Amino acid sequence: MKNALTVSSSPNGLRPADHEVDMFGITHTGRVRKENQDHFLLATVHPQLVVHGTSLPDVAELPLRGGRLGTILLVADGVGGSSDGGTAARLATESVMRYVGSTLRCYHAIRDSKDDSFYAELKEAAMQAHDAVRAESESRAEPTRLATTMTLGVGVWPWVYVVQVGDSRAYLYTRGQLQLVTRDQTLAQQLVDDGVLKADDMQRSPLSNVLASAIGGDDAVPVVSRMDVSERGCVVLFCTDGLTKHVTDAEIATACAGMQGAEQLCRDLLQLALDRGGSDNITIIAARAPLKSAR
Repeated sequence: MKNALTVSSSPNGLRPADHEVDMFGITHTGRVRKENQDHFLLATVHPQLVVHGTSLPDVAELPLRGGRLGTILLVADGVGGSSDGGTAARLATESVMRYVGSTLRCYHAIRDSKDDSFYAELKEAAMQAHDAVRAESESRAEPTRLATTMTLGVGVWPWVYVVQVGDSRAYLYTRGQLQLVTRDQTLAQQLVDDGVLKADDMQRSPLSNVLASAIGGDDAVPVVSRMDVSERGCVVLFCTDGLTKHVTDAEIATACAGMQGAEQLCRDLLQLALDRGGSDNITIIAARAPLKSAR
């Protein structure tokens, strides 16, 4: 399954026009799992005029949709140990769609430099997804545990605000450097933070796959951060751990450095993970506003 928005560029430092943003997302079951419990979302939010009646001819040719207010990027990885992780990921994604589409005031708040208000809105979006998954779990006749990770990005130029719950990841590649923007919410990461476990041993720890926070789980602790994407040519990449189990940060950086387009980057990274076993569902989304070609 995939979705794409593709195109070209404009001068560095200017807000990219709608047609200039290159985005692509892809999800794959992997080579081991029988079911894909990942979901992703790429979307843009616009004010729109809905005409219910008019005497005007050719109304469809009038500008009914305004320029984008924000860009939405999301990956959700249904927790494999839960009874129905795929449903949890779907419900979380649908909840975010409803929330960000109906809460347009948050986009205007950030343009008025009201960060605190926007952070609160984003945390509320995560908690509404948490409540939706918990409600579904409680509504079932048999006791059911539903949980999912969620990494949500809301782009309001020149920032992308990232809401993290779980261990899916958000990266920013700019000026030749890859930055991990999110922090894995796992028990192993907590032990590293507390000085109990060495960082080099974290990936080998059996606790590296045990979530300390999850949408629909016992605890959901959304953490909001932001990244500056005003540098034209920078790459935003979100992924589930089906990618990072097999592909290192250094390899992701190399792939971003050689990026020709968002679709090519996603497909190349997916293939690398599959070639190395594809032990889990794999989901990747990438976005970039390319530099203008020299003339």
